[in-house]
Amino acid sequence: MTFREGSQMEPGRVSVGGSGGGGGRGKLAIGGGAGGLVVIVLALLFGGDPGAILNQISGGDSSAGQNDSGSSGTLECTVAEANSSVDCRIGFTASSLDTVWESQLQSQTGVAYVQPKVRQFSGAINTGCGNATSAVGPFYCPADSTAYFDTSFFQVLVDQFGSSGGPLAQEYVVAHEIGHHIQNQLGDIGRAQADPQGPESGGVKVELQADCYAGIWAHYAAETVDPDTGVPFLEPLTSTDIDDALSAASSVGDDRIQQASTGRVNPEGWTHGSSAQRQAWFTAGYDTGQVAACDTFSARDLNNP
Repeated sequence: MTFREGSQMEPGRVSVGGSGGGGGRGKLAIGGGAGGLVVIVLALLFGGDPGAILNQISGGDSSAGQNDSGSSGTLECTVAEANSSVDCRIGFTASSLDTVWESQLQSQTGVAYVQPKVRQFSGAINTGCGNATSAVGPFYCPADSTAYFDTSFFQVLVDQFGSSGGPLAQEYVVAHEIGHHIQNQLGDIGRAQADPQGPESGGVKVELQADCYAGIWAHYAAETVDPDTGVPFLEPLTSTDIDDALSAASSVGDDRIQQASTGRVNPEGWTHGSSAQRQAWFTAGYDTGQVAACDTFSARDLNNP
């Protein structure tokens, strides 16, 4: 999969470094290291609102003297760089997601799409949901409508979780986080906080729905024309591309992570859904392209969208 020649990322679309959205929930920085990474990724991988969960893990205010990462700026990339660099791939994917959702959200739901902010950081970042470190992995903060990415996570996804390292595996992660923004706009993201854990919980349903919304993006990404350039962002997706996305979805299923970390599977501890469920809901979005097909909250069987 490649970005098309002639496609362009919106200038200034992705911020780099800086302090993020401000400490709306107080300081909740968590120390890094391999042990911290595993614990936090298990709890937060692709999560919606890290503030409450970080606070729960740390037992309250967990200020650790972490500094925000670097000076702020914006990411500027060419299409050639997007096809070779993960940083630029995130930027182009964000612009592609904007083009798809600007077209589809209004027409399918009547809600006008509002662009989320996208920020890359390294080390630590201050957000509207509290302070976070790279150990958190990618996340979306509804308090400041921002998706946060430390690109070192994508290698962790391959090395520790066995995901494909293909481009669409990485783009699936970006599309999933923007899927949380769609939920924020539609008023659904808070349902995870009310019922955060268990195989039929609101937390699982929110995460599976974000997987489905990622599939909707994949459905339209190669055919939705960017009005600024007159061309779609992506070349037509191949079966290998879709396999890459499914590999990423599978690698972060609760059952797979639990089996690897504890040697057993406990559905009552699920927060994101099983590997098979995550693949199934991504596929439902990809096959149909319809927001209505992503209604995990009304689904009679989360194993069969």
